[in-house]
Amino acid sequence: MLSGWREVTARRPWRISAKLLIISSVVTVIGFSAICVNVMLDMRRGEEALARQTLENLATTIESDISRNIEIYDLSLKAVASSMLLPEIATVSKPIRHLILFDHATTARHFGAIQVFDADGRLTIDASTLDPLAENRGDEEYFRVHRDNAGAGLFISRPMLFRGAYSIVLSRRISDTDGGFLGVVAGSIRFSYFHELFERLSLDPADTITVLRRDRTIMMRRPFDLDVIGKNLATVRTWKPDNLQAGGSYAGRGPVDTTPRLYVRSNASGPLFVVAGKPLAAVFELWQKEAYRIGAVVLALILFVLASTLVLAREIGRRAEAESKLEEMATTDALTGLRNRRKFDQVIDVEWRRAMRQKTPVALLMIDADHFKAYNDTFGHQAGDQVLVGIAICISDSVRRAGDCAARYGGEEFAVLLPDTSATDAFMIAETIRGKVQGWSDDQATSTVSCGIASLVPTADIDWPILIAAADKALYAAKAGGRNQSVVASLPKLSLVA
Repeated sequence: MLSGWREVTARRPWRISAKLLIISSVVTVIGFSAICVNVMLDMRRGEEALARQTLENLATTIESDISRNIEIYDLSLKAVASSMLLPEIATVSKPIRHLILFDHATTARHFGAIQVFDADGRLTIDASTLDPLAENRGDEEYFRVHRDNAGAGLFISRPMLFRGAYSIVLSRRISDTDGGFLGVVAGSIRFSYFHELFERLSLDPADTITVLRRDRTIMMRRPFDLDVIGKNLATVRTWKPDNLQAGGSYAGRGPVDTTPRLYVRSNASGPLFVVAGKPLAAVFELWQKEAYRIGAVVLALILFVLASTLVLAREIGRRAEAESKLEEMATTDALTGLRNRRKFDQVIDVEWRRAMRQKTPVALLMIDADHFKAYNDTFGHQAGDQVLVGIAICISDSVRRAGDCAARYGGEEFAVLLPDTSATDAFMIAETIRGKVQGWSDDQATSTVSCGIASLVPTADIDWPILIAAADKALYAAKAGGRNQSVVASLPKLSLVA
């Protein structure tokens, strides 16, 4: 029977608690949210990478077109500068001179006519006319650069009003065989070229295209703004050149306006480079809509899971409370409020094994009401029940440790389990109980109890029914000795000592 009971307790079902359910749900929600956030961040990085690649291709395409036109126009400047050293140039007629100098010169509606200036800056030859008007460009930046620097090569001026149109001037030095300064050959590319180039592109209104010189002077910008054209970004203290290296990108506020953009710079080695920009709001517009949609779905799922968890947790709490009450009812004697026989058997089994491991004594009191049947027949069952309740109160008042177990063992018999208690201490507790019961009795009749006491240290070869049997024999001895007394069983011979 004892081994069967142990199997039942070993198979006791595990029950999930409301707190564990809530913690599990919260952890699940946090984990799921972390995964969603990580996915959304990956999507955001993907959108940024796609926009960066698109802007890089755009900047590279524009830069290639500009560089190709500058290179073609520069070939014409080189040809004129070389032809100016031919001896016959000074002796031939003007039409022949034009044919020699400008026969292979590039012509296009956005390219200005090539001009030649002597060492003093005076206009001597103009590709657009055989008889140019008097003009002196000696004070212009491009003229001074070539005059003072023999190795200047191709020089691109700041944006300026040149021959009635906003343009950038391209110029080269004319040097004699000894490297002496003979003058400057110059031409221009009008802003109309850039306007036409940008109009061919499919751009959003807030997208920007900026063409800059190597010293970070803005040569052209879309959207067009004369207040910005010619501005040198080296003078902008809030902008650091390291923010945007060649072939790199930068996300944030730029040096021209306050709109946060993704900027990408072309990786070119020519005299000009291009920076393409797109507002961050436009870059992440689709991602933001998708994020809001997914976020709303995830939030709804989270709220559903949390609400369901709270409902289940409340139901689990109610069920646990009901089970606790049922368990209490199943393990408590309804009349006396003490533990019943079933609970007593569970506790003694647990305490017996614990005492065996710790090698400590276990004491047991078996208490029986004296002459209870006669009392019950004389004063009735209700009076008898009151006597049992009174005895239970006396036992509860005398047994206060958390590990002690007082139970109604059956009928008018009670059992008190006292872990880690010697026979002497158990005898003192039994006498306390007996004295309280005797002093509590009313005037109708004197109620007393008899107590049997047993205490031993559990070993592997004995089990707890031995303890109960010993306490029972001690109780019978107390009854036989005249009742209203406590008797201790002397183990193992179970000799009785009053």
